[in-house]
Amino acid sequence: MRNILFLLITFFAGFTLFGQGTQKIGWVNSETILLQFPPAIKAQSDLDALTSKWSKSIDSMTTSLQTSYTEAQKQFTNMTPEKQREVQQDLVKKEQSIQQFRQQKFAQPNGELFLKQDELLRPIKAKILEAIDKVREKEGMTFVFDKTGDVILLFADPQYDLTNAVLDKLKRG
Repeated sequence: MRNILFLLITFFAGFTLFGQGTQKIGWVNSETILLQFPPAIKAQSDLDALTSKWSKSIDSMTTSLQTSYTEAQKQFTNMTPEKQREVQQDLVKKEQSIQQFRQQKFAQPNGELFLKQDELLRPIKAKILEAIDKVREKEGMTFVFDKTGDVILLFADPQYDLTNAVLDKLKRG
């Protein structure tokens, strides 16, 4: 879908090039910017530390569960049926606790890691986009694409926005 959108934008941009003079198109590699921008490096370091802390907690909880399971297996035959159920329920609760912790910390999109990532990176990305816009203005660029991954349009001169024309065409049939 993005490739089709890119081709359409390129086609219409090329079409307008002939009628309106030269358009300047630029690109950035946002991954390189994030890897070299000190606030982004700091934010990623903070996220890595948080991930490591939570992973160690999960490892500790898992080790405790495995120890409890091993002990239960050794004593299971000597337990009354009621005690066996109690031990099994305790093991299930521990396992559910681990899953719940993992879900709470790492689930997408509402896990604490992703919320923290958004909190830390949103202002950094805003600064990066502001810098891109200033450079675009200085260089007289009409379009700016992000080279990282799929092509993403970061800026387009509003006069070349075909969104409303396409929506009108779709509504009229």
